[in-house]
Amino acid sequence: MKHLNAGALLPEALVKELQSYVQGAYLYVPTDRARRKEWGEVSGYRQELRRRNRAIVEAYRHGVSMDALAEAHGLSVSAIRKIIYQK
Repeated sequence: MKHLNAGALLPEALVKELQSYVQGAYLYVPTDRARRKEWGEVSGYRQELRRRNRAIVEAYRHGVSMDALAEAHGLSVSAIRKIIYQK
């Protein structure tokens, strides 16, 4: 997370108003919910996991055992089972 100087970024009146609440401290301003990204959207990791999970399901349908899939993907058999049987 990048720190910004409010005095350099915001109008002076707004800085004065903020100073009535907090001074000399870090203030976190959350992202607007309408503009918020879901986990993994920015990095692309969510898509990568979807591709991996589809490949696991497809391999299982073609006869690869859960044990072999767990070994190949570095996951537990329980995790493989959840991926295969997820809705």
